[in-house]
Amino acid sequence: MSSQKKKLSGADIFFECLKQEDVKHIFGYPGGAVLKIYEKLYDVDFLEHILVRHEQGATHMAEGYAKATGKPGVVLVTSGPGATNTVTGIADAYMDSVPIVVFTGQVPSHLIGNDAFQEADIVGITRPITKHNFLVRNIDELASTIRKAFYIATTGRPGPVVVDLPKDVIGSETEFEYPDEIDIKGYKPVYMGHFNQIKKAAEVISKAKRPLLYVGGGVIMGDGTKELEILAKENNLPVTMTLQGLGAYPGTDDLSLGMLGMHGTYWSNQAVNNCDVLVALGARFDDRVTGKIDTFATNAYKIHVDIDPTCIDKNVLVDLPIVGDVKHIMAELAAEMTKKPQIDDWWKQINQWKDDCPLAYEDQDGKLRTEYVIEKVSEKTNGNAIVVTDVGQHQMWSAQYYKFNHPRSNLTSGGLGTMGFSVPAAIGAAFACPDRPIVSFNGDGGFQMNMQELITAAHHKLPIKFFILNNSFLGMVRQWQELFHAEKFSFTDLGSSNPDFVKVAEAMGVQGFSTDNPKEVDSLIDKAFEINDRPVLVEFKVVKEDMVFPMVPSGASISDMMVKRLNPKRMM
Repeated sequence: MSSQKKKLSGADIFFECLKQEDVKHIFGYPGGAVLKIYEKLYDVDFLEHILVRHEQGATHMAEGYAKATGKPGVVLVTSGPGATNTVTGIADAYMDSVPIVVFTGQVPSHLIGNDAFQEADIVGITRPITKHNFLVRNIDELASTIRKAFYIATTGRPGPVVVDLPKDVIGSETEFEYPDEIDIKGYKPVYMGHFNQIKKAAEVISKAKRPLLYVGGGVIMGDGTKELEILAKENNLPVTMTLQGLGAYPGTDDLSLGMLGMHGTYWSNQAVNNCDVLVALGARFDDRVTGKIDTFATNAYKIHVDIDPTCIDKNVLVDLPIVGDVKHIMAELAAEMTKKPQIDDWWKQINQWKDDCPLAYEDQDGKLRTEYVIEKVSEKTNGNAIVVTDVGQHQMWSAQYYKFNHPRSNLTSGGLGTMGFSVPAAIGAAFACPDRPIVSFNGDGGFQMNMQELITAAHHKLPIKFFILNNSFLGMVRQWQELFHAEKFSFTDLGSSNPDFVKVAEAMGVQGFSTDNPKEVDSLIDKAFEINDRPVLVEFKVVKEDMVFPMVPSGASISDMMVKRLNPKRMM
């Protein structure tokens, strides 16, 4: 007699697959279509389920988890509105190349397309914003589909994958077999760069008089920070980073020029304008970096290293493309750099630009400013915290004034610019890295978009420091209104409608503090970091009309940087 394997239900297979993928945390919210899975979850002991208060929060938590570790974040939600509530987080992960796997419940297979209760075509909805998505039609395909989902999410250029699970598939039974290897037709990520291209790049950089490394988030996602440090230090190369690339190279190191682009440092953008060789490493030449395309680094020989071939020549035509894993390519590039570029004069020029236009803010008028708070947090954490920002002015000030010394320390929404990101993403990071301090910077507008997740943080006693930089405005929108929209501050003033944030925090089980006095900033930050058995919220009531500079107007050349306010009388 031939022995047969024991048959397992789809719900059992689901958890067997997660065990095989070494999943330790899953962020979710139960509902009718996934009740069989939650029934089994009741007895599962190898992972922790985190009950969120909104499905969008689950996806951002998964993003925070993935960005902090490099491991895929996992989400489980029900069908219909449960699934559609994840769309913003999925799109955010897609734009920033974050590996998450989102499992959505679905109505029974025979009801798909019949407008059944809580049915939504989540596969169709998410097709443009996922690396791939699946509708599991047959229980026999469930295990192999989940294996493919994790493989696709984490290999090549990472990204989100959705797996839609009809109710009848979850309840059906079959023999369980998890594939050891995956072979997906048409999906073959290239990891090793072309040697002749790498050798040519090394020759070009060696002969350069004004070289510049332009580093994106791909270096962090590809775990290439050590290779970057070797390449830069051995050749004395200046390093400028995108918003997502911050932390790829230590922000306190002399070779770091900080961030480039729309709100980048003056000297970084000047270096881009004047370099003769620009080496893009795991970056995609997005519009916030390049400004007006036909004026971007016009005198530079451009080298582009990226694992995603579709990024090459997508926005900016380059002279030397190298497709492959940036970690391996940087290591080979450093090994080929037998002749070091002679760039003492280039460094003198860069340092002169630093002296010409340093980062600065008003600190003599007794008013509390966001830059001051961020600077103090940076000093007190020595640049070693995981900093999770929301979107807006405080996000740009964090990029300018917090000195990130480690990779996977700057977690922020870049490509999509999602307000409401910080609170849940910080929670995901706290589960991922329980031994590291977690700081969540928020504007008063973005904080309110997902502040319900404070309950999740409080329930799990996560020692996150939630800092609200409250200027009673949608600050970045207000800045654009002042500069480019005739000072018509249409529906951006939140002063009369903001809640009492301390009371909100306390209602959700979080200790809260508030100040508008610069002299109290030190003691309140210290007090926040002394509380390590639960989350704490500190509201800093900052100047309402402050603006972020430098700034490159949308569509302008990065040489057209604005470095100060056009109408100083606007400041109160």
